[in-house]
Amino acid sequence: MAIVVMGVSGSGKSTLGALLAARLGCSFVEGDAYHDAAAIAMMRSGQPLGDHDRWPWLDRIGTALAAEVSANGVVVVACSALKRVYRDRLAGCVAVPMRFMLLDADGDTLRERLSERAGHYMPPSLLASQLAILERPADDEAALTLDTATPPDALARIALEWLAFPVAALPLQRSRA
Repeated sequence: MAIVVMGVSGSGKSTLGALLAARLGCSFVEGDAYHDAAAIAMMRSGQPLGDHDRWPWLDRIGTALAAEVSANGVVVVACSALKRVYRDRLAGCVAVPMRFMLLDADGDTLRERLSERAGHYMPPSLLASQLAILERPADDEAALTLDTATPPDALARIALEWLAFPVAALPLQRSRA
């Protein structure tokens, strides 16, 4: 299975993705690590990426997911996956079930998180462009929407229950304040 923790920048994809991977004992793929230098430079300068900028990035992530699934059976990835066509492209790379988890937050919360985040190339000014293109998962997609006002440990427990992974035997990890 491939599990994609998705959402706009600042929604907590990396936090939840890493926590889920640790609980599942599987690899975690950080989607941001697969952006090329040109895309990072664009974002850093305040220019939103277009579809043509994202296709190669999605393909690199898909290749990494396929390799991890082939080697280990389960993988968790943090990837914005903002549009249905992006999610479909990722799913086309992996020959196993794929599940999506949309981390949902209000714009004010996201802006606050982005303004407090240090050392990341994604400026808060690009949040509006991401929110504008976000296509929430449709009813026919294997997807769960999670409210990021919920603490990460509780989100992980909800996600694992939804995925039908037994949670009773999993240790409850404390989130950092």
